[in-house]
Amino acid sequence: MILEAIYHRPKLNWSYAYNRTTMHLRLRSKRGDLDAVIAITGDKYAWDRTITHIPMQIFARDEMFDYWEAETSPPYRRLRYAFQLIQGEDSVWMTERGFEQALPDHPLEMFDFPFMNPVDIFEPPAWVKDAVFYQIFPERFANGDPSLTPANAESWGGTPTPTNFFGGDLQGVMDHLDHLHKLGITAIYFCPLFEATTNHKYNTADYLKVDPQFGTNEQLRMLVDACHARGIRVVLDAVFNHSGREFPPFVDVMKNGATSPYADWFYIKDWPPRVEDGIPTYETFAFEQLMPKLNTEHPDVKAYLLEVARYWIEEMDIDGWRLDVANEVDHQFWREFRQTVKAIKPDAYLLGEIWHDSLMWLQGDQFDAVMNYPFTNSVLDYAVHGKLDGLGFANEIGKLLAAYSQPVTEAAFNLLGSHDTPRLLTLCDGDIRKMKLAVTLLFSYPGAPCVYYGDEVGLDGGYDPGCRKCMEWDVGKQNRELLEFFIHTIEVRKKHPALRSAGLKIMYAEAGDPCLAMERVDSETGERMVLVINASDEPRKLELGWGDHNVWRDLYTAASVEARQNKLTLELGAYGFSLLQCEAKQPAEA
Repeated sequence: MILEAIYHRPKLNWSYAYNRTTMHLRLRSKRGDLDAVIAITGDKYAWDRTITHIPMQIFARDEMFDYWEAETSPPYRRLRYAFQLIQGEDSVWMTERGFEQALPDHPLEMFDFPFMNPVDIFEPPAWVKDAVFYQIFPERFANGDPSLTPANAESWGGTPTPTNFFGGDLQGVMDHLDHLHKLGITAIYFCPLFEATTNHKYNTADYLKVDPQFGTNEQLRMLVDACHARGIRVVLDAVFNHSGREFPPFVDVMKNGATSPYADWFYIKDWPPRVEDGIPTYETFAFEQLMPKLNTEHPDVKAYLLEVARYWIEEMDIDGWRLDVANEVDHQFWREFRQTVKAIKPDAYLLGEIWHDSLMWLQGDQFDAVMNYPFTNSVLDYAVHGKLDGLGFANEIGKLLAAYSQPVTEAAFNLLGSHDTPRLLTLCDGDIRKMKLAVTLLFSYPGAPCVYYGDEVGLDGGYDPGCRKCMEWDVGKQNRELLEFFIHTIEVRKKHPALRSAGLKIMYAEAGDPCLAMERVDSETGERMVLVINASDEPRKLELGWGDHNVWRDLYTAASVEARQNKLTLELGAYGFSLLQCEAKQPAEA
């Protein structure tokens, strides 16, 4: 028994209240080292009357560890607990004091979860885990009102550069809501809409005004209402880490220097604020002189930005915020931001742009989710780049599932590309088979999937600015077969709760083998589905050693497959997949 590999601590992602009555306990051990783990739980004030032994299950694995989990409902919302670790005939008990050869007589030595206070329970908006997002880069989606088009704009569909314009606007989005509705979209995430000088609008000049190139505040309210009428929620992008150089307080600082009443709104390292050898003497996003960093600890800055958060929810009825460069803003600001927003609209979705491990932002006091780029990278490395075999991908997913609590997984914002990454089709070198494989994984994973505008009709493009092409509205130039695939995939996800649940189990993953089988189960309905993938350029015949005489139906080909003698045999083409739904169980063969 490798004791030094075993880990647990109260709170964080290791013991937490899943809801107001249920707790999850987790423990880590070396992969394959333990035969069983039992959680011994009870109330600290009534231990003898409430003691319970709960067998734990492995819910995730990575290349080094097994992650065990048990669910319990403490009768008095308090919990003391320990773990019995079993290997063959040997047992060791783990308590807060360490490893012991017998279970202590008194629960004072055990781990303590003092009380499941409702205010501390992480409860992201319930609608998110069933949502299908669509990201829109407003300047490039559709030109619906030519009178707003900048005078220097280029013809729609031209080559994007960091500085050019094409005239996308809010009316263009309004004109194409039918496309989004048919696609199956239930939420839109807009890149910034507020007044700014650039095409991307991440250098905000006025936080309370829609950019005139896009329309007016009143038009945005009309668009939000039109979206809501179609069952589509709206999330706006806010840049609170930094402003634009045209933001009036920064203009005043540049004009009046250290005597400006806004001098402390920013981080000025050397007066007067200037740029020397390409490096500003004031803090910025990266070294971008157009984007001075805001001092979010300053009470006046904080009050201003919290008013911005309040305004767009109260006046425009938006459904959440995507928060740019969220990891560079202080945690206390985000705590107050959450309190402000949730007091107005409790089910607003707060999404942080963080590309790395985000546990400290996902404890229920700051964000509901972050942009799940670790998931993005794992899918691309497996399905697109071929850097991971089936086992490598399974390990990556196991690590990700163990990194966060189940509520975080259920509300995660999952994506395969954005305005900051190359287009999915380009990463696939134009191979639609690889693209479909990656998209199927996206829509078979817990959390909210997001489609980057145009991916559904075959837009390509490299890194920014290539990934910010104009949307293709000419039906003759769209990949209609790909569009139908997206429509069907979204419909399948929305129809089957197993694909949206947190019940995920790797059924087949071997080193050196590009194939993968992943089971998805919904505990409430009992629905069972299996995604089987061949991430290679050669056809594969795969025999899976389970089935229990079930009959399975492929939701893409409608073909039925019967498991015989507990074996399910599938033939998969190059970069092929089958999404199987368990339909019925046949009588056992004689």
